[in-house]
Amino acid sequence: MTSRVFCNRCFQPPHRTSRFSLTNCGHVYCDICLHKGKKDECLICKAPCCTVLLSKHTDLSIQAFFMGIDGLCTKYSKETSQISEFQEKHKRRLLAFYREKISRLEESLRKAILQIEQLQSMKSSQQTAFNTIKNSMSMPLAKPTGHLHLLPSSSDSERYRYINTQSSRKSLNQHL
Repeated sequence: MTSRVFCNRCFQPPHRTSRFSLTNCGHVYCDICLHKGKKDECLICKAPCCTVLLSKHTDLSIQAFFMGIDGLCTKYSKETSQISEFQEKHKRRLLAFYREKISRLEESLRKAILQIEQLQSMKSSQQTAFNTIKNSMSMPLAKPTGHLHLLPSSSDSERYRYINTQSSRKSLNQHL
């Protein structure tokens, strides 16, 4: 305890032989003054109270009331620094975990996008092949006898186009 302790009744500071007690109502008494009052009653506020002997063995939370502000600041700044470092360390670890998780998710997403693009490319090439087959199936065909053979679904404009194409070929063959 420091010199901040004094009896709240006689106002004497501690001596070598004196002992001080703290009441739960927040008053400090030397042994002499404490024995002058009624047992379990505060001499100042007359409230029922309990006392704790002040010594180097007293709980640290009680000793803090008698420490100088400089000492308290030093003590608690060290504790605050330790707590801050502890929390910062755990925060960095948590952030590293989430960064790794995000990285893995981004990689999975990139692979999924590539697979989608490959499937779309395959679908496009299959669609092109299907359309080519479909178009070749719908084109009018000539029989070996030279007669025109059109599919039942052929329209008049397709028949006309086929006839014009055949006429153009014949003209071209005659000129050659």
